[in-house]
Amino acid sequence: MNTELTQQAAPEKKNFDFVDTIRCISMMGIVWEHSSAISIELYADKSSLIVQSFTLQVFKFVSIAFFLIAGFLINHKFQEYPAKQYLKNRFKNTVKPWLFWVILFMAITILDRFVAWAKGSGGGLFNTDFPLYLYNLVKMVLFFSPYWFILNFLICISILLLFKRYLYKIWLGVLLGLISLVYSVNLHFRWFETTHSAALFGFVFYLWLGVYLNRYFSQFKAIVDRIPWLVIGLALLVTLSMSMAEAFYLLDSGLKDAYNTLRVTNILYSLVAFLALFKMGPISALKSLKPRQTTFGIYLIHFIILERVLPLIFQPLKLDFSQFNIYVNTAITLGRFLFAYIVSIVLTMLLSKTKMKWLVGQ
Repeated sequence: MNTELTQQAAPEKKNFDFVDTIRCISMMGIVWEHSSAISIELYADKSSLIVQSFTLQVFKFVSIAFFLIAGFLINHKFQEYPAKQYLKNRFKNTVKPWLFWVILFMAITILDRFVAWAKGSGGGLFNTDFPLYLYNLVKMVLFFSPYWFILNFLICISILLLFKRYLYKIWLGVLLGLISLVYSVNLHFRWFETTHSAALFGFVFYLWLGVYLNRYFSQFKAIVDRIPWLVIGLALLVTLSMSMAEAFYLLDSGLKDAYNTLRVTNILYSLVAFLALFKMGPISALKSLKPRQTTFGIYLIHFIILERVLPLIFQPLKLDFSQFNIYVNTAITLGRFLFAYIVSIVLTMLLSKTKMKWLVGQ
């Protein structure tokens, strides 16, 4: 009798195996983006610009995809825990390791400046106004480096918790969607800071959308299952082309952040890419990478590898990327990506086997 009642009361178990596929591919895309050796102002000929644009745009769906899958995963936790308890758990598993790597990155950066100053290379603000140098460094790390994501994510979560009683209301999603579009329009008019990492309220909609899709998971899955692969494939090509075209337009208008995540066309591309990955489902070949255990660690570590370790290798070579053609720089980007990704995942796996596993969110 008790077993029967328990089975009746238990919610339907949802298969979220697709999350690992999206999580793994998206993290590869993030490392690829940050590994780029291709300046957007480097080339002028049409063929080079197309290759450059494709390499910069193809993985631009990853930030929105991460907010969507985060919404999928936190929906039931919102219902299971009071807001205070949820935020406490989030601090322990997410904020604590994030703070460690942020502080480590800043400490290594300051040490690098100190060594340069000690060798007589000039210290700039480091030497003349250290408090201002430290302020600029903190601002850069929190708002203009890959570490922006966690701060933005916490703001998004806090907003949804604030409106928890209206979480599944369509009007809330419409309101959050309109706020996101304000950032999209701002790219063309530039009323305020355009960088997507500084868009503190621009990603709340995608977290909400993930929560909403989780709520109606069965219906969502049924709709996606009915969409032919040909339609999704064509939609990917069209939205990818539109995203590249808008980036060209913004670049011509003088916007340095022409490949901003919150471009309208990139939002469409990101949503279609998410549908494609969702429909694809689990990829067995990716299981060996253990995305559930390693993704957060790769995110935390890879930027230090790219910004503080790789320069130690490249600086003695005195490479001038501006002298290379697009294909050589794409190959260099690939090499930087492989080095950063492999080192990050190996370090994550090693740390997860020690008492220091909390450093990678374990």
